[in-house]
Amino acid sequence: MGLFDEMLKDSESLFLNPEQLDFDFQPKLILYRENEQKYIASCIKPLFQNRNGKNLLVYGSPGVGKTVSLKHVINELEEYDNISSIYLNCWKKDTAHKMALEICEQLNYKWIHNKTTDELFKEIKNILNKKTAVFVIDEADKLTEMNGVYYILEDIYKKTIFFITNNKDWLISLDERLKSRLILEEIEFKPYNLEQTKGILKQRLDYAFVGNVWENAAFNKIVEKTFELKDIRLGLFLLREAGNIAENSSSKKININHVEDAMKKLDEYKTKNPEEFEEDLNILLELIKLNSGKTIIDIYDLYKKDNEISYRTFKRKISKLSDNKLINVKNTVSEKGGKTFIINYSSMKKLDEF
Repeated sequence: MGLFDEMLKDSESLFLNPEQLDFDFQPKLILYRENEQKYIASCIKPLFQNRNGKNLLVYGSPGVGKTVSLKHVINELEEYDNISSIYLNCWKKDTAHKMALEICEQLNYKWIHNKTTDELFKEIKNILNKKTAVFVIDEADKLTEMNGVYYILEDIYKKTIFFITNNKDWLISLDERLKSRLILEEIEFKPYNLEQTKGILKQRLDYAFVGNVWENAAFNKIVEKTFELKDIRLGLFLLREAGNIAENSSSKKININHVEDAMKKLDEYKTKNPEEFEEDLNILLELIKLNSGKTIIDIYDLYKKDNEISYRTFKRKISKLSDNKLINVKNTVSEKGGKTFIINYSSMKKLDEF
């Protein structure tokens, strides 16, 4: 064997279809979510009889397939001319006006200049009420106002609305009148078990990489770490990063050393970019970074010096950061023997139940 036989040539790559490692990529088959997708489809089914469908709250921790499953179902609706499907992500479309503009864009309605929110929803109503409609409102807990939901409820006659959130408690914050009108059913997307985690990552690996470039031990290490973290997105990140590291070193195989180097970058990786958070969450995150390892009460005492905030609201902000893997929350016992929590900045280790 020559000295350079194990090295990639300039024209070679370990990757076949790297875009298949994007979390939002739509595989032809969504593994292990068949039952959830059947239930989602059953909520839509009444629309085929020109009746209102069921409204549904879809919840579960990040990286368990909520969004990809919903998108897969509504993509199948494209072949039916009598049903319109609208997908809204509330990270950026968090007001009624922003929602209206996005719906108009998806409906290919161009005459939006200088129109008020009321006027835009009037046009949306005229278009959608010729058919039936499915709305997917993702990251629903990021909505800063609920007027857009009221417009949909009041103006669109025959529809189904799906709300996606990481935090089921968001439902508690809704106005009682809105909750009574929505009549929301609920479905939880539970974390994948070890076998399912391996199956999903193997599916993406087979799509994304040239055959036989992964050593079994290297792949299994990623599977174990992904299962520990309970977030498929982190596993996809590790697959891509280990592949990049191997390729940059001109290796024809991806081995356990490449995986270990990729894992060192987990602390830098954010499943949600902090820039997408509200400014006060960024301030809180920076405070935690400077005081990592302190108790939740210590952090709260520091934070409220410059912010008028109740402990309940503060805990909700902590939950947001924890849900998005930006901080780690650990159960512990205080010096007085009571239960408390230790807050660590972006450790990326397994989150304890909070």
